[in-house]
Amino acid sequence: MVSVGSREFHEALPSTQLRAIELARDGAGEGTRVVARRQTAGRGRLDRSWSSPPGGLYVSVVLASPPDPVTLLPLGIGAFLARSLRERYRVPLGIKWPNDVLSVVPGGPPRKLAGILVDSVRSPTLGRAVVAGIGINVRTVPIAVSGAAAFRAASLEEFAASAPSLDEVEGIAVESALAARRALATEGGGGRVRALCQELLYGVGRSVTVDGVPSGRIDSLGVGGELVLDAGEETRSVRAGDVRVVEEA
Repeated sequence: MVSVGSREFHEALPSTQLRAIELARDGAGEGTRVVARRQTAGRGRLDRSWSSPPGGLYVSVVLASPPDPVTLLPLGIGAFLARSLRERYRVPLGIKWPNDVLSVVPGGPPRKLAGILVDSVRSPTLGRAVVAGIGINVRTVPIAVSGAAAFRAASLEEFAASAPSLDEVEGIAVESALAARRALATEGGGGRVRALCQELLYGVGRSVTVDGVPSGRIDSLGVGGELVLDAGEETRSVRAGDVRVVEEA
C-alpha cells in the first residue's frame, strides 16, 4: 500500500495517468502523485495523444472522489490552477470548457498552456476515487502538435521573469487539484467552484461548434459544470463532446 501523499518520480514513463490509476487501485492515499519529465504515450481527452516533451510538467494525482457534481471537478481543477499560476507568475489565464487552461492576451489568440484529464477508479481505501492528470507547458512549447494547432500552445517561460522551476509548478498543480476536490466536498462548495469557473470561462458570448456542428453561443455553466449555450430561441446544455470556440476574424 502506498502512503498518503507519496511521490513517485520517473525521468520517462509511458503515462503518469495509467501508473497513478494502478496505484489508486492498489490503495494509494489521497495526494499520491506520479511525476514524469517525459511521457512516451501521454493521453488527453477523447483519447487524443498528448505531446509530452522535456521541459513540461506531467503529473497525475490520486484524489478522493468529491460528492456530486463530480463532473465539475476537471473544470474546477483548471480554475484553481489558472488562478494560482496567474497569481504566482502574472500570466493572463482563463479556462476553456471542459478542461483546458489558456493564456489569454488582449489582442492575441488564446493559446493552450495546460490540460487536465480526470479518470474515475475504484479504490480499496478511498472507495470512489479519481485520478487527475495535469500537463503544463513550463519551459517548452510542444513541437509535436501538427498543423494549424502548433501556434496555439504557450509556455509559462514566456511570461515569467525567470524560467519557473518544475518542482515549484508541480507543487502548485498538486495543491490546485487537492484544493478543488476539497472545495467541492464542503457545504455550498459546488456553487463557489462554479462561480470561479464562470469568472475565468473563456468564450462567453462567442459562437461554438460541438463535434463540428454550429451549436450556439456560450452563455454560462450549469449546476454540474455543463456548458450552457444560447441557441437562439432556446438554451442547450452540453455535457460531452468536442467544443470549439469560433474565433473572431
